[in-house]
Formats: sequence, C-alpha cells, structure tokens
Amino acid sequence: MLASAETFYLTGEPLGFAALEAIGRAATRPMACEVGMGRISASRKVIADRLASGLPVYGSNTGVGSMKDKLWTVDDLMEFNHNLVRAHHFGTGEPFSLPIVRKAMAIRINTALGGYSGCSPELVDAFLALLERDVVPVVRRHGSMGCADIGLMGQVASVLTGEGEAFFQGERLPAEIALARAGLQPFRMQPRDALAALSVNAIAHAAAADVTREAAKAIRNLMVTGLMSSLALGASSDPWRVAARLSGHGEALAGRWFSAQAASCAWPKPSAIHDPLSLRMTAQVFGACLDTLMNAAERIVEATAQTDDNPVVIDEHVMASGGSLPLSTALYVEAAQTGFAHLARNVLNRCVLLSNGVRRNLPVNLVAPGEAATGFGPLVKLAVELYMRIQSLAVPISAQSIVVAGGLEEEATFLPLIVERMESQVRDLHQLAALEGMLSAQAIDLAGDSPEGVAAVAYERVRSVTPFYRKDRLLSAEIEALDRDLACPDALASFVAAAPMDDVDAFFALA
Repeated sequence: MLASAETFYLTGEPLGFAALEAIGRAATRPMACEVGMGRISASRKVIADRLASGLPVYGSNTGVGSMKDKLWTVDDLMEFNHNLVRAHHFGTGEPFSLPIVRKAMAIRINTALGGYSGCSPELVDAFLALLERDVVPVVRRHGSMGCADIGLMGQVASVLTGEGEAFFQGERLPAEIALARAGLQPFRMQPRDALAALSVNAIAHAAAADVTREAAKAIRNLMVTGLMSSLALGASSDPWRVAARLSGHGEALAGRWFSAQAASCAWPKPSAIHDPLSLRMTAQVFGACLDTLMNAAERIVEATAQTDDNPVVIDEHVMASGGSLPLSTALYVEAAQTGFAHLARNVLNRCVLLSNGVRRNLPVNLVAPGEAATGFGPLVKLAVELYMRIQSLAVPISAQSIVVAGGLEEEATFLPLIVERMESQVRDLHQLAALEGMLSAQAIDLAGDSPEGVAAVAYERVRSVTPFYRKDRLLSAEIEALDRDLACPDALASFVAAAPMDDVDAFFALA
C-alpha cells in the first residue's frame, strides 16, 4: 500500500522521467488534481447528455470496429460496456514488468485529466485506487498493433472489473482476490468508460519510456568503455575538440565529454598521424545516437499528456479522432534503433583494432608476452554476432501493411513490437560494453597505461570481475558477470559522478 508514500499530483501536464521512475518503483502515491478532475466532469456531462438524447457515441452506445453501426439500447449499455472489456482481454506472452504497468496506469490517468476523454470521474478514481493499493494488473505483452493498445489495456481494464490477474504483495492472483485483499471493490464500467480504459497507447508509451531510459544508460556505459579503448589505442583527442567546437548538438555534447576526459588526465601521444574512422568519428557516432534517442524520449514525454482517445470531447462536441495512432513516437524510436546499429558497428571496429596487433605495438589477440595462448581473438566473433543482432533489429517495421475490421482499421505503427526490439538491442549494447571493457583493460595493462578519472573507475570495475589474461580460460560466465556489473545502478552512478553529462543525466534521471 502506498498510503504512506509521498504524494505526487497528476495534473495533465507532461510526466518527466524522474516522475515516471518514482511512479514505476511505487515510491510516490499518485493523485489527480482538482482542476483536472473538474475538466473530466465537464466532458463527462457532454457524453451523458448526448447518450440521454439517444444520439450515437462511438463505443459507448454503439459497437466498435466493424460493428460501429450497431446501436445499443439503454437497457444494454451497462452490459455492453462490461463485455467490451472482456472481449479485449486477449494478450499473450510474458508479462510487462510491474514498473511499466504502474507507469501506464499513471499515463492513462494523466491524459484523461486534460478533459477530452469523456470518461467518468469514477473511472479515474478506480485507476488511482489500483495505484494507491499497489494492485498491478498482469499485462501479457503481445496484443497491440500500435494503434491503441486494445489487447494490452484490456488486461488492465479487466482487473478494474474484478477479472483477469493482478500482482498484489508479490503474489500473482486472480483479480477478484487481489482486489479483495487490497480492500477494493470491482468497478462497474459506465457508458464510455470501457473504451476510455481500453483505446489508448499508455502501455506502449510506458514501455517506450522505460527502454529509452535503459538505452541512455547503455550509451553512457559505452562512452566510458569507448574512452578506455581510445586510451589503450593511443587515439588522438583532437577530433573530439573539433566536434566540441564546430559540430551540432549531439556531436558537440559527445565531443565536449570525450575531450574533457582526455584533458583531465595524462592522455598518451597519438600513435598515428591519422586515426581510423572508428576512433576519429567517435563523437559523431555517439552524438547521432544521443540526438535520435533524445528526440524519441522528448516525444514520449509529450505523449504522457496528450489525449489519444477516440472519440474526444472538444468545445462540448463529441468528435471522432485519429489520435490513437502514435506514429511520430514510433518513427522517432525507429530512428534511435538505427543509431544503435551505427554505435554497435563503431564498438565492433574498436574491438577489432584492439585485437589485431596494429596499434601501439599491442600483441595480436592481446596475448601477454611469452605466453602460449590464443588470447582474445575468438572473443571478437561474439562482438560481431552482437553487432549483427543489433543491426538486424534496426530495420523499420512501422510501415508494414495491414487490413483489419473490414477495412476500417488499416493504419498501425507496431510500437509495442518496436519497443520489444529495442529492448533486445539495449541488452546487446550492454554486453558489447562488457566486451570492450574487457579488451580495453587488457590493452591498457599491456601498454603500461595508468588510467585516470572515469577511465580508472571503469578499469577497476573490470579488473574486479575479470583478471589479466595470461592463459586461455573459459570466458562465458566471466563476460556475463562483467555485463551485469557494468549495467548495475552502482556502476552507472560511479560513471555519472566521475564524468557527468548534465543534459543527458538530468533528462533521463540518471544522476
């Protein structure tokens, strides 16, 4: 129960990452502001008056989709709205995490507070009660084409009515039992409430917020391991200073960060007149990733306050809407996915440079002098496979053609699937950071470097998990252990503290 938690007022204004994270962790108790609830009541009256006059309101007293022309009688309305929820509980697959579902419920409340939905205030109170008592619906993640999360939000709405499943106090229970244990009663859907609970993209936007923040963490880690490998390879820091001075937003941000780290320590003299592009264009690659990711994240934050209902109430009129298509969000996220493919290739290229024996007289495969070993050469094959996994998931899918509901529903974005693909990319980016960190630490030791600043922090973390490589050994469990360590909150906090990037860290609530 969150009754003792700090209160956070949802106002209908955009929800930033810090607020979403607190809600997701159940660290705050969301409540709806009075002004927003007043707007909800006003739009609800418009819906109620139209229904009382017998005029059609899509999904309230009419069917939905290909049954849109079916007009229900007054006697059927309550049963229809209850059954509409039942009909849209069809999700399959592994459930979303509890934090994502909590965020989704808060987003649905927040977008309703704009006063355009036409739902009842009681529906908002029912959502708030789930959050307050921490009854978290089980939401299986497959069931949305990305044009309103009907099959996903249907699983949330079902719990409101006492059906489906929910987590309560760490236990997965039938919804009716979870509500009873939490001291809550099932909610009876009023006309318009069912579609208002179902036909929004709250789950997709919550999951997108979650994965973009995880991506920001992965990029911050890869900047650190990229700095380590650049140090070990004797890369020139001049291109970073040039990017900081002459480039656009993301490139300049990355250039300033890299050049600041190089300037704060005894950076080695460049080992070549002209570096390969994987070293010389580090700021450009990371900068593009930061730009595309920030664009996606800013769009997601905007969406937490934008009504994506259909229909909507504007100026006391009920109007059909196409706002349930989150196309701009999907396109921004897909652009970020393409950026990840470029970043993965950049990391792979540095791993190859570390192991091919060309730079700074480093031995082939980073084999220690005098040792009869194969060394790290085979490890590069894993880096290649991870790169290909990331690259293959960067192919856009949002424009795939579909026809559903008798030709009525022929547009979609597949945003939940895009998010799922990004989750896989981010996991592989974290593992690439572990590989680059492992190779870089070996090269640093072989070159006799003494890392300082954030490179030293990362080097010590790597060496606490994986020792200097002398004899060939099994690496699978070691890689996984280093992956877990570098991706843990403590590692991120130490990197951010040693080498902050204020714009990114504050926006994503990483600090």
